[in-house]
Amino acid sequence: MNYHNGKWKNGQTGHNGMHLADEIGEQHVATSIETPLRDDAFELSDEDKIDRIAGHFEEIMQLIGLDLDDDSLQGTPRRVAKMYVQEIFSGLNPVHKPEPTLFENKFNYRSMVVEKEILVQSFCEHHFLPIYGRAHVAYISSGKVIGLSKLNRIVAYYAKRPQVQERLTMQIANELKQVLETEDVAVYLEAKHMCVQARGIEHQDSSTVTFEYGGRFLNENTKQEFLQAIR
Repeated sequence: MNYHNGKWKNGQTGHNGMHLADEIGEQHVATSIETPLRDDAFELSDEDKIDRIAGHFEEIMQLIGLDLDDDSLQGTPRRVAKMYVQEIFSGLNPVHKPEPTLFENKFNYRSMVVEKEILVQSFCEHHFLPIYGRAHVAYISSGKVIGLSKLNRIVAYYAKRPQVQERLTMQIANELKQVLETEDVAVYLEAKHMCVQARGIEHQDSSTVTFEYGGRFLNENTKQEFLQAIR
């Protein structure tokens, strides 16, 4: 089954005759915990990607009727291309993945470590509109502790790609489990979606909450301790 030009080639539809791809997008559904990347995603250099994206974005601007001879708009295609590759979608490239800094837990700290109010700035993969909010993460040491800034960097790395909030939550949790060598991890994420606020139903006040608990955080007492800490 292949998708091309807004349609499934075999004509597969979902509810009410809507094309399945459109239905997935409208319902903000993820299809995999892994970000869907092509095998040749990194064959082009960043500069080549910027050049080609700029050309395509220039065509988009022309198609919607903008005059690119205007001084204010002339540099926009390249500015957008650089922003895509070097900034807001830089988390697609594994070369930007943060290296963990781990230390021995020599002082035998046995309670949870909580990092609150981590800024989340991402983009919805269905409409390429911003997702913004806060993440709260926690872990219980299995013998190692991590530099606190690395918790923020892990969140930022996975946020800087087209995302679905549920996937983003799971990717952060899985990375923390792997890096810290423990299942005792909690991630709580609350965010607003511009694809809900600025289009479609246009509800500005609604937000989305997702969370993932592992190991000892599945215990109700430990979970409530974490939730109390972030409140």
